[in-house]
Amino acid sequence: MKHVLVLNGPNLGRLGSREPDVYGATTFEDLAALCRDTGRRLDLDVDVRQTDDEAELVRWVHEAADGRVPIVLNPAAFTHYSYALRDALAQRTAPLIEVHISNPAAREEFRHTSVVASVATGTIAGFGMMSYVLALQAVAELVAETPAAQ
Repeated sequence: MKHVLVLNGPNLGRLGSREPDVYGATTFEDLAALCRDTGRRLDLDVDVRQTDDEAELVRWVHEAADGRVPIVLNPAAFTHYSYALRDALAQRTAPLIEVHISNPAAREEFRHTSVVASVATGTIAGFGMMSYVLALQAVAELVAETPAAQ
């Protein structure tokens, strides 16, 4: 079973109460359960984490790089300006899927730029919580395509 980190940035711990018109009524705990259940179906060991602290998120990315662990990442507000996060992600050693619950391109102009997209394997956005399911499916496929020796 392949270990995968599902990392979430600032304010995502407030899902369910934060802007439900944008993010829906699903709580962070519901999202974590969805990710773990999806992982089990895909033979992935999913570890879901959330932080409002940029330094902690960077440490988790370093941990993943050192362990060759794939990442599903919703960088939240860090998407648009965290060069520290971007530089940490550039050191990745396994697939990295950037996810967003909403579609940033359909929102305020400041959300249109992702500084992490250029170092991600791919980006999935705008499908609500299904974005995470799609990202985990992508990770499962990418891991299956990678020879065991790598």
